[in-house]
Amino acid sequence: MKLIPLLKNLVRENASTFVSMLLLVVVPVTVSSTLAVYLYQYQDIFRDLTIWQLLLYFVVISITMALALTPTTFVALVSGFYLGWQAFPGVVVAYGVAALVGYSLAKLIDHGKMMSFLNRFENARNLMQELRAESWPLIFLTRISPVLPFALMNFVLSLLQVNRKKFFLASIVGMLPRTVFFYWIGTQAKDIISLLQDPDSGTTGKLLMIALIIISIGGLYFVFDRALKKALKNASAKN
Repeated sequence: MKLIPLLKNLVRENASTFVSMLLLVVVPVTVSSTLAVYLYQYQDIFRDLTIWQLLLYFVVISITMALALTPTTFVALVSGFYLGWQAFPGVVVAYGVAALVGYSLAKLIDHGKMMSFLNRFENARNLMQELRAESWPLIFLTRISPVLPFALMNFVLSLLQVNRKKFFLASIVGMLPRTVFFYWIGTQAKDIISLLQDPDSGTTGKLLMIALIIISIGGLYFVFDRALKKALKNASAKN
């Protein structure tokens, strides 16, 4: 099958999936900008929350992160600024819940159509199987990257049909380094607007972000390369 007709079939049969993935990239930027203005106008909104209000906050951010309404970095900065370290465990759990919600929503939207399309091609099917076998490092490496959108990765990893339990645990572990870092920046900030517009991470922070990006890119290349070689080897053995 030629490439152009193949791509047309891929887009036509998975239009809703591709539209959803596009929205997961665009929406967080728009909504977080609007929320930044609101938080500036009502800077005391999260001060002195009761335990029930705090639990409600964790539920709300779980939903907004899952729906790509708020980026995870935005949530870490705001939570650190308003709530301090005592709320950090709740934010980490909220990240995990948001990942599971996003995973489930992607399954509802896609209905397995993407994998059904790819499974028509033996090499693609073998590659997907090998990537699922490498799901723990794959999930971990996508989570530590500061540049890969959280909600979009929920969607992509769900399409890959990785194990739900591994997805939850690897997501939390992978998110920890950058979550701790941005949360700490939030606790040190003096003004919410300045924090959200330009979170000053200093030289050490910038080096950390660069290191995480390099680890993520290098690790993902290694995982994909190894999975591809195994897939091709298995295909050759069958033939």
